[in-house]
Amino acid sequence: MTDPAAVDLLDIDPAFGSDPYPAYAVLRARGPVHEIRGGGEERFWLVVGHDACREALTDPRLSRDWRRNGHLATGVDAPPATDGPGNAHMLLSDPPDHTRLRRLAARAFTPRRVAALAPRIQEVTDGLVRDMLAAEDRRADLVDALAYPLRITVICELLGIPDLDRDAFRQWSDEITAPTGAEASRAAQAAAVPYLDGLIAAKREAPGDDLLSDLIHTVDEGGERMSEDELLSMALLLLLAGHESTVNFICKGVRALFAHPEQFALLRGDLDGLVAGAVEEMLRYDAPVETAPPRVAVEPVEIGGRVVPAGAVVLIALADAGRDPARVASPDRFDIRRTAAGDRGHLAFGHGVHHCLGAPLARLEGRIVFRTLLDRCPTLAPDGAPGDRMSGLLVRGERKVPVRW
Repeated sequence: MTDPAAVDLLDIDPAFGSDPYPAYAVLRARGPVHEIRGGGEERFWLVVGHDACREALTDPRLSRDWRRNGHLATGVDAPPATDGPGNAHMLLSDPPDHTRLRRLAARAFTPRRVAALAPRIQEVTDGLVRDMLAAEDRRADLVDALAYPLRITVICELLGIPDLDRDAFRQWSDEITAPTGAEASRAAQAAAVPYLDGLIAAKREAPGDDLLSDLIHTVDEGGERMSEDELLSMALLLLLAGHESTVNFICKGVRALFAHPEQFALLRGDLDGLVAGAVEEMLRYDAPVETAPPRVAVEPVEIGGRVVPAGAVVLIALADAGRDPARVASPDRFDIRRTAAGDRGHLAFGHGVHHCLGAPLARLEGRIVFRTLLDRCPTLAPDGAPGDRMSGLLVRGERKVPVRW
């Protein structure tokens, strides 16, 4: 029996770019693994369904180490500049390198540090919401007014980046995470790298009360510490990894509430009791990151009865995992009380060794933002259609979310 032919996602559903879930459901009904035909000669493999995604996320034969294994990839080009400075981080490594880097990062990025950020996140959120509500026309773009400035302020304070440099950091992170072009993206990283090098040198001489200073001086039980490039890479990863995803999380969560007014009313009626469950449901219903970062198969891998060949580039549909009816009852229903019944069927933060280290911070930000925004602005409503969209397989969401109150 021959394997099914490669499929074009737009052939399954021309609206895939704006709403991928119907196409994912079609694929899931056919099986958990599919070869996908992209533009030109591009080919990659897509994993759908909760159990298959969870299995793929933990399979050591699917490598994230593009520096060592990118030459094996067939069908798509390796990510650009993976061998340059700033790429020696956890997200581009496999065990045992990943194990060492994650252990060092976890020593500095502790639950206690995250919890200690709560008062400052609340303070920043209060100020942004206050400024937004001061608009005389009672209108704003939620991305520019709240989501982006909150994220960039929190991550810059976490890393100890001075106020005067944050506008430049936002421009660099915007261009690297949602590039307007390959050259512009490379130029942004080229500008960010020497800045971070200088910042690390300054904090080595005069440590502050920030995560980057702690990472510089963190030593594990075996006397290991991060190299200069690993420190630089970790700083860049912390800046970028949660940037677009956190903004997406806030904006997608608000749009889900707008699309389900009965759930919106329910949440407004009991913010303290329901906000934590609402955050989990937002993550499940429309995951901030569409697929996990691409992996390359270093040898043939069987998933769900189908063999993915060596050299295949594999994308794991985190968003679809939360919509799998084998895992979640009525998965297309948005229900903020779902987690109260123990239904936690999402992989929005991944699974296994690459599970997002920043997940507790993202959840904390979500609870504070939605609690504050809906308390201060109970009449929040959409103000027309959203603006430009990001519609890639890795990140999908709105660049603008116009609102009124």
